[in-house]
Amino acid sequence: MTEPAETISFEEFQKVKLRVGRVVEAVEHPDADRLIVLQVDLGDERRQIVAGLKQYYKPEDLLGRNLVIVANLAPRRMRGLESQGMLLAASTDDHGQVVCLTTMSDIPAGSAVS
Repeated sequence: MTEPAETISFEEFQKVKLRVGRVVEAVEHPDADRLIVLQVDLGDERRQIVAGLKQYYKPEDLLGRNLVIVANLAPRRMRGLESQGMLLAASTDDHGQVVCLTTMSDIPAGSAVS
């Protein structure tokens, strides 16, 4: 069982910008066992996101999917590539199952998540 997380104020939560991103390209990272490199359409721009999903998804399974993205996270280098956001996923405590958060219906890329 996980411990309760520290609470944050509503104002702090409002700083997180969640948007729908449509995966337009996905490939395995050439130098990492667990990473997939995604090109994601956010409506008004395209971003590269590097995610540790390789043991749970094949790159081709992610193509065309709408994923929930943290759009205002500072870029981070992962195994030599810049990741320009983070996708959200749910996982079991032991990480035996990881599921990307997606939309129930089609909605335009870049739509706000609230």
